[in-house]
Amino acid sequence: MMSDREVPDQVYFPAEDSYLLLRAALREVRPTDRVLEVGTGSGYVAAGLLGRAAAVVATDINPHAVECARARGVATVRTDLFAGLSGPFDLILFNPPYLPTLPEERIDDWLEYALDGGPTGRAAIERFVADAGRVLSPFGRVLLLVSSLTDPGAVRELFAREGFVSFIVDEEALEGETLYVLRAMRDLCRMGL
Repeated sequence: MMSDREVPDQVYFPAEDSYLLLRAALREVRPTDRVLEVGTGSGYVAAGLLGRAAAVVATDINPHAVECARARGVATVRTDLFAGLSGPFDLILFNPPYLPTLPEERIDDWLEYALDGGPTGRAAIERFVADAGRVLSPFGRVLLLVSSLTDPGAVRELFAREGFVSFIVDEEALEGETLYVLRAMRDLCRMGL
């Protein structure tokens, strides 16, 4: 198993956002869940759920991250978000790149995929929310980490437009921002259930 000290510099190192997402996931996960962590990075969060769910798998676009997560014992697929996956998954986790980044601020390396949220900080989040329902089981849940820099209200509106209800289940204030974990699930009233 890989330790945090062995994470290469091209892979996002576990930090406060990782710890917050894992804390929320440990409260949310059920023994029967099929869990998918999108953009797993070092695999820290997914590895923390091994043995607590029926299955835990992960994805990342960064080949160095895929290698790290596999070294932690996590079954990991190299893909963009969940392209090519069919599910269904009962719990989907995502700590997206959420830093607002202008084109001239890009650093153009593998770590960029973990940090660059586009001009609003929501570029990857928008793509994730638009496609999450395709791989989520009917009564599945999503845990998405967002920052005050990303406008959590705007992210909740993205979920609402896709037929999900969402609310904040955990938060942590840091210097210059507050991190939130949003829990989203299909709006059963809109589905007629």
